[in-house]
Amino acid sequence: MQNIIVYVDDAAYGLQLLQPMLQGTGSEAPARWIVVGCPPRMTHRVSKWLARSSRDSWRAKWAEKVFFQLTPLLMNNGDKVHTYMAKADLTRQTESLIKEHGQARILDARRPKFGENLQAVTATQAPERQGAMGYFAAVASAGLLVATD
Repeated sequence: MQNIIVYVDDAAYGLQLLQPMLQGTGSEAPARWIVVGCPPRMTHRVSKWLARSSRDSWRAKWAEKVFFQLTPLLMNNGDKVHTYMAKADLTRQTESLIKEHGQARILDARRPKFGENLQAVTATQAPERQGAMGYFAAVASAGLLVATD
């Protein structure tokens, strides 16, 4: 059984990246999808006013919504799905999931955020750096979208 670890923080974006993989797995042996939900971070201003149980409850509800959208599509081909919540260090979590389930392909299906570097999910993953050229390209492409409408 092939193991595939998927890190996701937005169901719609994750589905866009997973759709080609789902179409290609029909003839292969069943796969085990290990979906790790990475909820958005709460700002310091919000988190200091919420109790730990409230934050955990919000994270659980967020994860339930995302997993509810992804799980049925991943199970279509008879594949198994395991869901987890992201821990603080994604690299260590990836290592522990590999120890628990065996060798796996890893897909980082998290939506890139403007001006924020995403945490690496493996030790060999290069950190994503946007720098000044990344900002310039984003502003220029936004200008093109406005100009073409």
